[in-house]
Amino acid sequence: MDKLAIRKLYDTLLNEMGPQGWWPAESKTEIILGAILVQNTNLGAILVQNTNWRNVEKSLNNLKAATAFLPEEILRLPVAELEELIRPSGFYRNKARAIQASFQWFDNHKWDYEAMQHEYGKQLRSEILKLHGVGFETADVFRVFIFDQPAFIADAYARRLFSWLTGHSYPTYQSLYQEINLPDDFTYEEAQEFHGLIDEFGKLYLGKNGQVKENFLSNHQ
Repeated sequence: MDKLAIRKLYDTLLNEMGPQGWWPAESKTEIILGAILVQNTNLGAILVQNTNWRNVEKSLNNLKAATAFLPEEILRLPVAELEELIRPSGFYRNKARAIQASFQWFDNHKWDYEAMQHEYGKQLRSEILKLHGVGFETADVFRVFIFDQPAFIADAYARRLFSWLTGHSYPTYQSLYQEINLPDDFTYEEAQEFHGLIDEFGKLYLGKNGQVKENFLSNHQ
C-alpha cells in the first residue's frame, strides 16, 4: 500500500476506535521484558495475539517483585532463578537467554538509547537482530517502543489485515514488512498507536482462518 493509503487507514482506525495506549508498561525496561516474554516460539518470533498476555503478566509480576524492573537487578539474577520467574510465559529457557543478552547489550551502552541510535544509525535493526532470541518482530518493537523510531510492525494481525485489504497473502513477517512504507511525516507516536490499533482491530474482527466480521473498513477494500 502506498503512503497515502497508509495514512488514510491509520486515520480511519484512530477515528473509529480511539487511542489504544499500547504498549502496556510503565517503563521501557518493562517493555523490553514484555516484548521478549510475549514471544511464543523458541526462535525469536512474536505472535502477540497467540500468546496469552495473562501468562506474560504473571512473569512480569514475578520479575517486578524480585527486581523492581531495575536492570542491574535483572542482570544479577542467576539464570535458574530468572527461568523460574518467567516460567509462566513458556519457552522460559530461551527467553531467559534473550533477556540476559538484551539487557547486557543495553547495559554495555549505559541504556543511552539516543547514543545507540547515533552509533548504529541505519544498522540498528540488524544489530538488534544479532541478539540471542530476538527476531524481526521483537527488533521492530524495540525500534518503535524503545528507540522511538517510526517503523512498521508486521505482526500476525497486521498480516491478516493487509491480506484482507489487498487480496494478497503475506505468510511471513518480512513479506509484509517489505511492502509497507510509512508516510514521511509519520511520527513514532503514530507508529506506536498504529500497532495498537491494528492489533485491537484484529482481535475484534479478524479470525485466524481468514474469517472477517463485518466492520467499518469493509467499504475500504
